[in-house]
Amino acid sequence: MIEKIHEKNVWDSLKETDLPIVIYGMGNGADMIIEKLQSIGADFADIFASDEFVRGHSFHGKRVLKYSEVQEKYSDFVIVMAFAVHDEKMLATGMALCTDVNIDENKEIIGEPTEAALVAYALTLDLNKNDLSKNEPRVAEAPFDSMRKMMSTVHSKDGAYIQYTKGAPDEVLKCCTKILKDGKVRDITEADRTEILKKNKEYADRALRVLACSFKELSEIPADQSPEALEKDLVFCGLVGMIDPVRPEVKAAIEECRTAGIRPIMITGDHKDTATAIAMELGIIDNPDAAITGAQLNEISDEDFEKDVEKYSVYARVQPEHKVRIVNAWKKRGMITAMTGDGVNDAPSIKSADIGVGMGITGTDVTKNVADMVLADDNFATIVSAVEEGRRIYDNIRKSIQFLLASNLSEVLSIFFANLLGFTILKPVHLLWINLVTDCFPALALAMEKGEKNIMSRPPRNSKDGIFSGGVGFDIFYQGLFVTGLTLAAYFIGHYIEAGVWEITNSPDGMTMAFLTMSMCEIFHSLNMRSQRGSTVAMTFRGSHNMYLFGSCLLSLLMTTVVIYVPFLANAFDFQTIDLMEYAVALALAFAIIPLVEIVKAIERAVDKRKAKK
Repeated sequence: MIEKIHEKNVWDSLKETDLPIVIYGMGNGADMIIEKLQSIGADFADIFASDEFVRGHSFHGKRVLKYSEVQEKYSDFVIVMAFAVHDEKMLATGMALCTDVNIDENKEIIGEPTEAALVAYALTLDLNKNDLSKNEPRVAEAPFDSMRKMMSTVHSKDGAYIQYTKGAPDEVLKCCTKILKDGKVRDITEADRTEILKKNKEYADRALRVLACSFKELSEIPADQSPEALEKDLVFCGLVGMIDPVRPEVKAAIEECRTAGIRPIMITGDHKDTATAIAMELGIIDNPDAAITGAQLNEISDEDFEKDVEKYSVYARVQPEHKVRIVNAWKKRGMITAMTGDGVNDAPSIKSADIGVGMGITGTDVTKNVADMVLADDNFATIVSAVEEGRRIYDNIRKSIQFLLASNLSEVLSIFFANLLGFTILKPVHLLWINLVTDCFPALALAMEKGEKNIMSRPPRNSKDGIFSGGVGFDIFYQGLFVTGLTLAAYFIGHYIEAGVWEITNSPDGMTMAFLTMSMCEIFHSLNMRSQRGSTVAMTFRGSHNMYLFGSCLLSLLMTTVVIYVPFLANAFDFQTIDLMEYAVALALAFAIIPLVEIVKAIERAVDKRKAKK
């Protein structure tokens, strides 16, 4: 017991032993033991615990082990037992009762994660929240408020009453006039306050979320149950530090955001030191100066903040109005903002953002209702995935539009030049077939194209950019000209094969060849549309395939061939029967669209690379 290890001979024995010292248990008791060991020039080798909840976590730089792991590691060792003293039991009781979570029949803790962690902490000391609530039923409360950063509950106990208050350490400490230490209540001193705040900072610097607990004994239920009346003249009980482990995928998601030109901003109600430690661990900031508190934000005018908003990436101890102000400041800089949160106090800022993101699991109904998007898994990485999916969808829409417009432009230009020269290259029914069959299926299949390799490494597009920005207009024009040229060439080659002369005249063979070439050319051109600038040939060799597109091309090619070679269909379309050589010529002309576009893409990539160097 801790009371016994204060005996001088015990500490002398621990100082002189050559055996590794292993501590059993965690909490204040263990902290006291470790501090004492260090003061006498000794140290502990490892720490173990019976509770699965804490195993694997770090405590004073050591991973918490199982007893079997200690046995495997050491053949002989000294165990120092760290049990809770009265102070810690009081702390755990107050923390557990001053929550709105419960333990169900399956022994699962149901409720908000932070409060659930406090109840789990009490369980490690054999303090069951349900049993505590039966012994000390709640009779009054002052619910948590983001402005106060505290909550208070009043409980009936042994014919009297006791109030527990938990919340942000700096706020709770302001309400305390006494302190519980070593089982005794005494007046709190400035030295006590300094020590508590120092410990709070120490925990926060380790990326721990820290809460303070206090209490007050009452003779009757307070007539005035307002927070102002309840939360004064309190007895400080202690601090609890907990860690919300960063999901393994979050750090990678943050890095992907930066690569994609997306700036992650952390806005939290936690202590500035805690927020800074987590943000630096995640790579959101690399300098503590990039963090600011809500109180500091209040001292900055809107005009100055809008100018300096890019300086800050971490906001701590903020109020709901601060969140709205941050979102609006970024919007005034011309940025597209996405805001995520789960609480009621997040709703105004989520509504103000361009894209509001609610949490599907922990989020309140209010937050979900105002959000544009709700995360089913409450995972930040999902937002990054959504950005990637959004870029893929937008790219595919542009690809489909570019393909259809280039195809239609080729049809218009072919008819235009043919009319100028005085011959009929295609009839209305042919154009209808090309639009409905040849173009339709590949255009739909382009929507199923996977995201390009560099999709998350390019900067965000300007929201004011039109559908033809980024060279799409030029691409439509030159691709339409290429298809037109190949179609006209097919017409004259078809007539030459039929008549043996090069001349400008109406030709059934030429019209059939022009139809076949244009149809197949647009089919092959759809393969070019898999990437606006990238080589689709290289994509195919790298193993990137769109089976939907390949299938639609094959279907369109088959249907186009059928309409030419099935007699009654050919007659209906006024097609001339062509032999295999003519078919092969049309196929070769149509396939030429792929290398032609590849050459232009290579030139465009070279130009873009040169511009980037400048």
